[in-house]
Amino acid sequence: MKLNEINIRDPFVLAEDGWYYMYGTRGANCWGPDDGLDCYRSRDLASWEGPFEIFHKPEGFWADRNYWAPECHHYKDTYYIFVSFKADGVCRGTQILKGAGPLGPFTLHSDGPVTPRDWECLDGTFYVSPEGKPYMVFCHEWVQIADGTICAVPLTEDLSSAAGEPVVLFSASEAKWVLPITASEKNLAGLGGRKPYVTDGPFLHRCKDGTLRMIWASFGEGGYAEACARSENGIEGPWIQDEAPLFGENGGHGMIFSDFNGNLFLVLHTPNEHLKERPVFYPLREENGSLCVCP
Repeated sequence: MKLNEINIRDPFVLAEDGWYYMYGTRGANCWGPDDGLDCYRSRDLASWEGPFEIFHKPEGFWADRNYWAPECHHYKDTYYIFVSFKADGVCRGTQILKGAGPLGPFTLHSDGPVTPRDWECLDGTFYVSPEGKPYMVFCHEWVQIADGTICAVPLTEDLSSAAGEPVVLFSASEAKWVLPITASEKNLAGLGGRKPYVTDGPFLHRCKDGTLRMIWASFGEGGYAEACARSENGIEGPWIQDEAPLFGENGGHGMIFSDFNGNLFLVLHTPNEHLKERPVFYPLREENGSLCVCP
């Protein structure tokens, strides 16, 4: 199949052994009940096979909806999926699964979510510092705190649990171009009149010159958009927000990968409309520690 036939949100690509493996949130099931995760694969980023189910809800599993933003990371000879889950009356959180290969099958690894149990969290991504220390970077969601934040938490060496307390890296409103969203009365009820600002989908990228960059998603004048920030000092920052979005027109929750020829790509979903979302690839280039989408 072609990309325009694949309805997923939050696309994530792992390039491994001559294959491109693409993971994402099932478009049809995004906002309601779900029971599994899928993967597609391709040799050329144009023609895709799948979907292959790589995880299915085990008997008695706590989450039954919103299986969001699976990311597959190869770390120390094991493959790990970072994915957000939700159940009625239980805070959304990112849990870690593991498998022997990119197509799994994946099984539960962490004991429930690695994110704090009383926080509404989503979109955990994996980062390893130059010193080899593993972290999860994730969003503390606006539905709980109004001005959504992006946080980092250290992980144990086997990625089975948090190894410390989360640290807030920045808030959504620190990006000057980000606008508050219009939300339902139900979601606004607990915010005490505060304006809601969204943080979604962080992903870390180190440029060739050593600059640490983070892309993340929010809303601006063009709708859903891909933001970009740079760190002044490792994962804990301070983080400096770019003046304008990296991609500003009704698309976001992206990540960055290199193809087998060394070309850099941004992949994100667009448009940000239920059942219309498709993964789209844009050539990306680095310029003195900055990221630019190629025309």
